[in-house]
Amino acid sequence: MASTYATRTVGTATNNNKFTISVWSKRSKLTGDYQGILTSRGSGWDAGIGLYWGNDESVWYNFSTSSTALATVSTTAKHRDVNSWYHIVIAGDTTQSGTNKLKIWVNGEQQTSFTNDDRSSFVGLSNDLGHTGYPMQLGRKHDGSYYYDGLMSHLHFVDGTAYDASAFGETDTTTGEWKAKTSPSVNYGNNGFLILKDGNTITDQSSNSNNFTLGGGTLTDLKDNPDNIFATINPLDFYYGGQASGSLSNGNTKIQTAGSGVETYTLSTLGASSGKYYCEMKLVSSTAAHQTRFGIAYEPTNSTSDWLGKRNVGWSYRQDGKVTNNSSNYSGTWNSYTSGDIIGMAIDLDNNKLYFSKNGVFQNSGVPTSGSTGTGGVTLTADKTYLIGIGDETGGYSVCELNFGNGYFGTTAITTNSGNGYAGAEGSSKFNYQPPTGYSALSTKGLNE
Repeated sequence: MASTYATRTVGTATNNNKFTISVWSKRSKLTGDYQGILTSRGSGWDAGIGLYWGNDESVWYNFSTSSTALATVSTTAKHRDVNSWYHIVIAGDTTQSGTNKLKIWVNGEQQTSFTNDDRSSFVGLSNDLGHTGYPMQLGRKHDGSYYYDGLMSHLHFVDGTAYDASAFGETDTTTGEWKAKTSPSVNYGNNGFLILKDGNTITDQSSNSNNFTLGGGTLTDLKDNPDNIFATINPLDFYYGGQASGSLSNGNTKIQTAGSGVETYTLSTLGASSGKYYCEMKLVSSTAAHQTRFGIAYEPTNSTSDWLGKRNVGWSYRQDGKVTNNSSNYSGTWNSYTSGDIIGMAIDLDNNKLYFSKNGVFQNSGVPTSGSTGTGGVTLTADKTYLIGIGDETGGYSVCELNFGNGYFGTTAITTNSGNGYAGAEGSSKFNYQPPTGYSALSTKGLNE
């Protein structure tokens, strides 16, 4: 969503003295800048009021105290986990006194420590998010800056009532984790709405019809959600030696590797030490004499000359058809691949075997369901926690899109099987090709399969 936003114009409020925002957010990047979640502008001035991720990774809320003054609340706690979904709830109530006028919860825990704390100055929404005739902005500041980069789900705005976090979430009695209430019992008021529920729709799913309009970019309906977190490429493990050309996008599922002779790799946010997992990589493009490498590793790299498969910690399928570990190529037949090809990878950590496919056909006569026999597979080191890796070797760079089961390559939805794709064994993923029997997506549900 790095360039995506939506907007709607605010109507007459039920009660500007009370409001609630509840949203689930999964960040893609820690940018060192603000990222707008739900914002507007103040009456008669150009302030950016509303809910942001702060430039210090805190939850940040700006509000107007008059037509010319701005107040700020920001949590002391930092939220830097790009793999997790965060549940943020902000409730305002001017009938309360002091700091009780504005309350913030993250994952069900009320925040009590603040770097900036103007909560007692809250005077209601008449000059900002609830101002009649002014547009709300989803995913950016109103002036076109501070775009949000990540995923959102279950965004509620309530006009006229201040709810606490327990109205929208609850603790799972089995896992002890905070989870969403998918159909909370709340009164939305005149301006309230519910969007991004179980998908990417910005049509209001409360009874109000307070719909948003897409202003720019693309909204994708990913399988990743607060109830099932999928692996992505890890931006905190993005070691390209300061090379500006290396970049991640599309929720950290698309990578452009760095050029200038840099040879390295990046790993996924999730890993596993047992079970069976499947994922796909589409090669979008690569420069001449370049070799993309797709595979797994049990250790990250901190070198710009450490391609995936160079050391004994990693295995990779190279663009020219070589499968490598510890700088040695396996004997066997793996075809080369080029732009537009989709490479599948089946990881059997119960039998420590690894298999690769090209456009749905497993190479080297591989049979991922052959168990300990490992027909056509390569043997992995036992008793390690493996993560999915993507990188390059030799000069130039490549552009690759990974589908960890989210149902997209970049912003292009899977269209096979009448648009339904194929699910892994966990039942909630969406791949271009049918995963082998018993293989799941690398996701929280897949890890528990």
